Amino acid sequence: MSTVITVVGGGLAGSEAAWQAAERGVGVTLYEMRPHKMTPAHVSDRLAELVCSNSLGSDLPDRAAGLLKAELRYLGSLVLACADDTRVPAGGALAVDRELFAAEVTRRIEAHPRIRVVRKEVTAIPQGPAVIATGPLTSDALAEGIAALTGQEHLYFYDALAPIVAADSIDMAVAFRASRYGRGDADYVNCPMTEEEYDRFVETLVAAERIPLHEFEREDARFFEGCLPVEVLAARGRDALAFGPLRPVGLTDPRTGRRPYAVVQLRQDNLAGTLYNIVGFQTNLRYGEQEQVFRLIPGLEQAEFVRYGHMHRNTFINAPLLLEPTMRLRPALALSGRCGRGLFFAGQISGVEGYVGSVGSGWVAGVNAARFILEQEPLALPRTTMLGALCHYVSHVDPAAFQPMKANFGLLPPLDPPVRNKRKRHRAYAARAMVDLKTMNNEQ
Repeated sequence: MSTVITVVGGGLAGSEAAWQAAERGVGVTLYEMRPHKMTPAHVSDRLAELVCSNSLGSDLPDRAAGLLKAELRYLGSLVLACADDTRVPAGGALAVDRELFAAEVTRRIEAHPRIRVVRKEVTAIPQGPAVIATGPLTSDALAEGIAALTGQEHLYFYDALAPIVAADSIDMAVAFRASRYGRGDADYVNCPMTEEEYDRFVETLVAAERIPLHEFEREDARFFEGCLPVEVLAARGRDALAFGPLRPVGLTDPRTGRRPYAVVQLRQDNLAGTLYNIVGFQTNLRYGEQEQVFRLIPGLEQAEFVRYGHMHRNTFINAPLLLEPTMRLRPALALSGRCGRGLFFAGQISGVEGYVGSVGSGWVAGVNAARFILEQEPLALPRTTMLGALCHYVSHVDPAAFQPMKANFGLLPPLDPPVRNKRKRHRAYAARAMVDLKTMNNEQ
């Protein structure tokens, strides 16, 4: 096999990019530096390892994340197929057994006849056509190469991981199983709080000791609003958690027959149902503090922490200055850096946030890298699709205010005529997106 495309990074975006290019008849070499060089967040050498939550977000068709999944399933996404095959109960969300999921992605990638996996760190921008999908923990050497190529300073923010507890250490005499408004099959474990318990928890959480950042990290730190550490959110005000991850709407405490003042939800983290992660509880508290603070949650007084939460640096480029909506580096920048016109970026390093957004950007980069090699016109998805809108956003928003973006209906062009009802509007967005996606596909 003669390799013509290099994909750097074996995460969600890189795995998807490699698969899509290979499926179009193009040879691919996929570089992944693990296990020879590990990151602070990964624990295995598997491709597409999930390092934060095991949930890929809502799977409902009238939700932004659900629409993005529907688009990717229609487009033949490898990662979505593997997620569907390894899913665990999560109500209206798509959650996976993280070990089985990564193992399945790895198996399919390594078995593809046009993909060669090389376990080696890439320290410089490849000279030929390539997809850079090194994720939030891009190695320092490659990050320096990207900075030298683009002439832009990197931006940094910090992504935080939620703790995981053993299921049998949860006190089910206090906690109860339910999904909001009865959706799903009571897939979440809910820990209800009274107002007094909530106030005590918030006060202790805000006062708890955090792991200090290095000096250069403090200077560059920039939190992504969609994944704030729980202690940072709590510090914004007494009610910040009650109206955020601890909102009790749609839930009734069976012990009282009333809605709790606040509720902490736990979501199944593995297929066996022996592990649960604390939803929305990304944190940078010291490990000892986590036990002290989180055991104030009713039902978790004796919780066994299988994994503590922690934070890690996330690196992304200023995509509006650098990328086209096809995820290709703008030709003038590529040529000035003498790397050729076939350089693409995908995943969180491109400013696309969230697991499924990373997968989607990998699909776009992989397809267009193959089209570049095959001398075909690049493919930009319609802006009326969620994936097209996301790629358009990261390539067109004001660079001075750029921050990573997850899929949301606010990215889509307005409907004509407008639809006032929110649920009906979202359904109309989804219907329009799928029609336009299928029309584009038929015209290819």
